[in-house]
Amino acid sequence: MTPHLILIHKQSTSGRVRFLRFPHGVVGLAPLPAGTTVREDALPTVCAHPAAALQEVSAHLGIPVTNMASEAEFQAWVDSPDGPRQVMLAAFTTIDPPFDAAAAHDCKFIAMTEARGLPATELALMRKVYEYVLG
Repeated sequence: MTPHLILIHKQSTSGRVRFLRFPHGVVGLAPLPAGTTVREDALPTVCAHPAAALQEVSAHLGIPVTNMASEAEFQAWVDSPDGPRQVMLAAFTTIDPPFDAAAAHDCKFIAMTEARGLPATELALMRKVYEYVLG
């Protein structure tokens, strides 16, 4: 099963948070299944570490894995028709988002205010990420 990962860039000087939007939404590398909802209670105690997912993103986008950092403390789970799935978080560590690498793969960086039209589940996950990042 392809891991689910949200990728962000937080500007160090301004605190501006941008989400990497894939052609299908902000959860990569594969879209969440239809009918998925955010799970708020009874989170599983065993979680995957995002390191393997970062390797996949690195290979997919051609961005060195050293330009990304996992946010292993972030916890989000969704209930899908085939069972619970973990959604992990990672951040780009470069001064600016890798706009060119993203554009070359039909991806772009968006602010939370540009997320209209995404499924409610992805909007809820973005809100959880935003709360986590800004504390």
